[in-house]
Amino acid sequence: MGIDEAIRHLIASERLGAVLTVVEGERVGRRAVYDFEAGVIAGDLELSEAVVGDAKQLMDREQNLALTYDDESIFVETVGPPPRLLIFGAVHIAQALCSLGTQLGYRVTVSDARAAFTTKERFPEAYELLVGWPDELSDQLLIDRRTFVVLLSHDARFEDPVLPMLMASEAKYIGAMGSRRTAANRRERLAAAGYSESDLARIHGPIGIDIGAETPEETAISILAEMIQVRYGSGSGVSLTGRTGRIHMQRTDDLGDI
Repeated sequence: MGIDEAIRHLIASERLGAVLTVVEGERVGRRAVYDFEAGVIAGDLELSEAVVGDAKQLMDREQNLALTYDDESIFVETVGPPPRLLIFGAVHIAQALCSLGTQLGYRVTVSDARAAFTTKERFPEAYELLVGWPDELSDQLLIDRRTFVVLLSHDARFEDPVLPMLMASEAKYIGAMGSRRTAANRRERLAAAGYSESDLARIHGPIGIDIGAETPEETAISILAEMIQVRYGSGSGVSLTGRTGRIHMQRTDDLGDI
């Protein structure tokens, strides 16, 4: 398989990968196409374990960066499918989140047990609408490392069946609506069920970044801002006004020696 064909394969099959090109050094011009799960699928560039490890971190964060190893520099260009946004609860905030999320490039699925609320009229931008309880729809839900999940129900009867499924998944982000008391009660229930502190830390609840949001649209922006922060693994959520240094910092500060 040639380089161009391999890139088309990644895009057509919606697989996460990258194109690695030597831009400086004796092997300048050599390239490889790397599938995150399958490894090298094309090219004449041999990759060391260090290069593969660093490249996979960049792929996971959807970053493009030139990495230097001794006297050689390799440019890693990530190729990835649209991230998925799975929303449980067809409420007003879900409508705003679906619309804004679609504009940001997420492939949005909205799920709710109430057919009257889960309609194309209310969610015209949705990629997919699923009617039913989460545990009934488990075989229809694709939750992988590029999936962002938002729970908009305050009801433990709704959350409890779906949370074990989410905790067992590789979901990139799990956010749950509710007050601090609701979040504390959720943590208590999960801890009692045997989940560890690291498991509980995966849940963002209360959800979103504190921007003083009041309306459904503002709340959706708050949630999306937190999702973006998790997606790229950077950002403080603090106002840029008065900040010294570069506005757009490198996203690789915590990627070891990259």
